[in-house]
Amino acid sequence: MRKEPFVVGSYVHVYNRGNRKTKIVRIATDRWRFLQAIRFFNDSHSSLNILRNITRANRWLKPGFNQPVSRGLAKSVFELGWPKNWPKKDPLVKILCYCLMPNHFHLLLKEIQEGGISKFMQKLGTGYTNYFNLKHQETGRIFQGPYKAKLVNEEMYLKYLSVYIQVINVLELFPGGFSAAVKDLKNALKFVESYPFSSYADYIGTRKSLIIEKDILGKVFSNPKDYKKFVRNSILARKIECLGNLKME
Repeated sequence: MRKEPFVVGSYVHVYNRGNRKTKIVRIATDRWRFLQAIRFFNDSHSSLNILRNITRANRWLKPGFNQPVSRGLAKSVFELGWPKNWPKKDPLVKILCYCLMPNHFHLLLKEIQEGGISKFMQKLGTGYTNYFNLKHQETGRIFQGPYKAKLVNEEMYLKYLSVYIQVINVLELFPGGFSAAVKDLKNALKFVESYPFSSYADYIGTRKSLIIEKDILGKVFSNPKDYKKFVRNSILARKIECLGNLKME
């Protein structure tokens, strides 16, 4: 476990991309398994085979997406409580927001235990890599190297980082990319709202996942309408540029 230059109470932007920028998720099941991982690996207890014990149900089609996914995987992320036969949850970090993209991911974390971010990221990296290699019959690493961690030292940056992580990244997937999204922002934001692998829907009140704790962002944006307005204004006024090197390199 690597030693990080932050302490309990620190807010940190964590991200990583696929080795040689290749995809870290290939099929819908990979995407849901990754969300499972960030939920269930956020615990101080041993995670040996933890995801294999999640109940699976029949496969289904997610509206708006053309790949089949497991209803069991989705339910364990958004609906099922902590399994009764597991030790009481002891989170390593608070996950304020997240976004999973085809070849990279972003997390906004708060350190709540000493070394919590390092422990969590080690479990996430190892656990998901083992799953991916077994699922796709491959070997070796899937990420390009150790995760990157950027310390966030002002509340203003937290607000804009939430937009960058949950919204800006997903807008890159909008038909025509980010530039087309800005020109058709109303429909582009509906596109982001329907994207299930970002926590944006939790902030605008259309979903309540079991992954995130809004922490200070929940106090700043207690009204979903306020957050929607902030997102729109931040994009149109190009406020995200203030983040500088806090964004992914």
